[in-house]
Amino acid sequence: MEAKKIVDFHPKFFECMKNYSREKLSADVMAGIIVGIVAIPLAIAFGIASGVGPTEGLVTAIIAGLIISVFGGSKVQIGGPTGAFIIIIYGVIQQYGIAGLTIATIMAGIILVVMGACRLGGIIKFMPYPIIVGFTAGIAITIFSTQINDLFGMNISDVPANFVDKWICYVKNLGSIDWWSAGMGILSVALIAVTPKLSKKIPGSLLAIIVMTVVAWLLREYADVTSIKRIGDLYALPSGLPSFRLPSVNFETGTFFSTIQELAPVAFTIAMLGAIESLLSAMVADGVIGDRHNSNTELIGQGIANIVVPFFGGIPATGAIARTMANINNGGKTPVAGVVHTLVLLLVLLFLGSIVELIPMPCLAGVLVMVAYNMSGWRTILSMYRSSMAGTGVLFVTMLLTVFFDLTLAIEVGLVMAIVIFMKRVMASTNISVVRDELDVHNDGENDEKLTIPARTEVFEIEGPFFFGIANKFEELTRETDALPIRIVRMRKVTFIDSTGMHNLEIFVKSSIDSGRVIILSGVHENVEKSLQKAGIVDLVGKENVCNHIHLALERAKQLSDMMAHV
Repeated sequence: MEAKKIVDFHPKFFECMKNYSREKLSADVMAGIIVGIVAIPLAIAFGIASGVGPTEGLVTAIIAGLIISVFGGSKVQIGGPTGAFIIIIYGVIQQYGIAGLTIATIMAGIILVVMGACRLGGIIKFMPYPIIVGFTAGIAITIFSTQINDLFGMNISDVPANFVDKWICYVKNLGSIDWWSAGMGILSVALIAVTPKLSKKIPGSLLAIIVMTVVAWLLREYADVTSIKRIGDLYALPSGLPSFRLPSVNFETGTFFSTIQELAPVAFTIAMLGAIESLLSAMVADGVIGDRHNSNTELIGQGIANIVVPFFGGIPATGAIARTMANINNGGKTPVAGVVHTLVLLLVLLFLGSIVELIPMPCLAGVLVMVAYNMSGWRTILSMYRSSMAGTGVLFVTMLLTVFFDLTLAIEVGLVMAIVIFMKRVMASTNISVVRDELDVHNDGENDEKLTIPARTEVFEIEGPFFFGIANKFEELTRETDALPIRIVRMRKVTFIDSTGMHNLEIFVKSSIDSGRVIILSGVHENVEKSLQKAGIVDLVGKENVCNHIHLALERAKQLSDMMAHV
């Protein structure tokens, strides 16, 4: 079998190149230039907020963005650093340093490639929506809390990582607020918020950075205001191409494997968050352009990007929904637009470093405050609060755990809660009853027909999936019932049976047969019957006692009852 049939890897870039035209090139170049301009402040801001620097943010947007565009499964996906990764990256650097982040990112890339190669792209779609909204809102709150120091120019040298300690630190340092910086930060937020109402074409974040950079320069040159920190005051931007560098890792067997073991949960979190964000972005894009992305290819493309980018000093990357939508809205047709956007960023890194250094930190903080606001999804939260209390509970627990603990724990607890709620609802919709004397079969499409149940016979009716929660309920019911010699198990509405249900049914059948009773199975679905055959239950019951309709089951029961009467 050919490899391409085993691994679902079909990059959209090469598919689009088969019928590429001059018109598409023109549209892609224009969209790529605009998206590249939009990405400049975001890449720089995400890099700084993550605890690395502006160079690392730009390098990630360039290299990861290029790889995701060339090897991804979406025509219009734009990849790069995103706000969702900020708290994870910052935490990893605090605990394990840059070397730890490098290893975790490479491991996450490998996980993503394996997920795509194993065709697990569709599984991400089963992540409950309240969990996604919850951890996204939690990330938004955390991003906002990390920007207060720069937004108000407090100049706190060592801000605590813990959410509560961070805000205690802010309150203690209220007297150190620089009002020039605070004014610039607040004006940046206002300008970004107002710009879309005035023009949909001009990116608010870019306009804010241009205006505030000019204002900061004028204040410094003509008003002697030097308290507003700029990127160049804290970071040095290189003027050359990103260089390849090996991670500084201790490869001694014990140390290396213990490091891998410690970083595995972090790598898994990065991989899952990257997969969720990129596939959600691709799904939203599909709805706008009327196309269908390849989720497995997208995961592999994302994985390759995260494997490669750490070797150039980059940070984790994924599909960015805001930049992807900007690409679509400005006419992007194919992955070429994504490639052009990376070239724009490369030109900025190579030739405009001296200008980037002049960008004021309060303005960048304002950009991230608006990113946090847009991520918060407060309208969705209000809507969910009005429609589903259970979903709202999962959402808020996930959000609070993300803020006060970490994303991994938040997703784990959120999933457990969602599963428990789902099970409870399924159990509530699944009913098990014991019927004697007369059976109502109007649900079979009959006209409220009532069938007489033969003597010595009882009918156990299971309505709904027969999984472990219901299986235990079935077992309890069979124990409480005074057993008759003939038992019909009516399974017309059992579309699924799990291993626990199978086990309990097998025990029920064996105990009944051992006590001299007969079991008849009625209305068993084809897929369920196959499972029963594999488990040997059909052989235990006897094929003559497996009937495809209740009428046949009752006829069989009458035959057996008559035979018993003559014994």
